[in-house]
Amino acid sequence: MTSISIAGAGIGGLTAALCLHAKGFTDIRIFEAVPEIKPLGVGINVMPHSSEVLHNLGLGEALDEIAVRTRCIEYRTRFGHLIQSDPRSVEAGFAAPQYSIHRGELQFLLFETVRERLGADAIEVGKPVTGFIQTDDKVTVLFEDGDSYETDILIGAGGLRCKVRAQLHPDEGPLCYEGTMMFRGATQTDVIGDGRTMVIAGNHDVKFVTYPISEKQRKEGKALTNWVAEVRVDRPRHIQDADWNRDATFDYLTPFQDFQMADMDIVAIMKAAPSVTEFPMIDRDPVAFWTQGRVTLLGDAAHPMYPIGANGASQAIIDGRALAEALAADAGTQGLQAYEAERRPVTAKVVLMNRQGGPEQVLDIADARVKGPDDKIEDLITAQELEDVAANYRAVAGFQKRTV
Repeated sequence: MTSISIAGAGIGGLTAALCLHAKGFTDIRIFEAVPEIKPLGVGINVMPHSSEVLHNLGLGEALDEIAVRTRCIEYRTRFGHLIQSDPRSVEAGFAAPQYSIHRGELQFLLFETVRERLGADAIEVGKPVTGFIQTDDKVTVLFEDGDSYETDILIGAGGLRCKVRAQLHPDEGPLCYEGTMMFRGATQTDVIGDGRTMVIAGNHDVKFVTYPISEKQRKEGKALTNWVAEVRVDRPRHIQDADWNRDATFDYLTPFQDFQMADMDIVAIMKAAPSVTEFPMIDRDPVAFWTQGRVTLLGDAAHPMYPIGANGASQAIIDGRALAEALAADAGTQGLQAYEAERRPVTAKVVLMNRQGGPEQVLDIADARVKGPDDKIEDLITAQELEDVAANYRAVAGFQKRTV
C-alpha cells in the first residue's frame, strides 16, 4: 500500500487525508508544526463546490450544526445601495450550500474526523517539516528536531511559508503585497437582516465585509458577526513576518465613519469586538510547477491568494479531492502529475483574477458611477453588466450553478 505523508494539518491537508482515506488509502501520516490544534482564527466561507466535497465525506450534518448556510452575498456602495445580490444557496441551483464558519471550528472538525477515521496516531503535532530528500522510489521527510520519516509520497500543505515549497522553489521572490491591510474581528450582535447574508460594502481602497458564523447562536436569535475592514495604506507594513494573531495598530475606524448601512452600524460593530488583529493582503505569483518526483504541493502552499471571492480554503478543499482522485488512478509520480495538470492552471487563474478584484469588481464599477445616497443603481449600471462579472468568476473558480 502506498504511504502518503502530508506536511501541515490545515484545512487543505486534513481534507486531503480524508479524501485519500475515502479512496482506500490507509497509510497516511500528517505532520503539523504547532504543538496543539486549537479552534483559533476568525470567519471564512466554504463555497458550494467545496462544501460538496465535505458533504460527500459525510460532514454535512456536522457542518449544519455549527456553520451558517449563506443565503447570498450582497454587494453594496458605501451609501448602502444594493448593487447586487448573488445567491449562494442550494435553492439557487448549487449542488451544496455555501457555509460561513469559524475557521478554527472547521479545522477542528476535520482534525477530529481524521483521528476517528485514520486513527489517533495519524496526526503528529509539534513536528515541523523542514524539507525532504528523495530517490526514484522513496521520499525522506526531514524534521526540525533532526528526525526523519520515509514515505512514498509527500504533500506540502504547510501554508504560506511551507518549507516544502521553499525547497522546490529556492529562488522564489518575496511575498506580493498590494497595499491593503485587513483588520479582523468577531462581535456579538443582534441578528443582522435575515441572519444568513454576507455583506461586502465600499470599494477597492476601503471595504467592509461581514457575515454571521455561528449557527448555534443564529438559532438562539443572536449572531456572532465576523467582520473584516480592508484599508489601503501608503507603504508595506510587516509583510515578511505577517502574523494572523498580530493586534491591530492602525486606525481602521476613521475610513468607515461615513458608511451608511440601514441595517447595521459598522463602526459600532468594530468597536465592540473584544480583539482586533491585522494582516496584510498578500499572495505569491503562480509558480511553473508544484510537483517534483514524489513531492507536490496543495492549498496555500501551492497557490496563496488574496482572500477575495472567499476562495482560499475552498480551493484547498478542491485540491484535496483532485489529489485523491488522481492518486487513486495512479498512486505514483504520474498521479501527482495528473493532479497538478488539473489544478495548477485553474488556481493560477483564480490568483490572478483575485488581484483584479474577482467578483468584487462590481464595487468599483458602482463606486465610479454612484456619487451620493440619492443616486439609483438601476439608472447607472445594467443588471447584465453585474451578472457578467459574477458569472465569469463562478466559471473561473469552478462553482457553476447546476440548475436554476
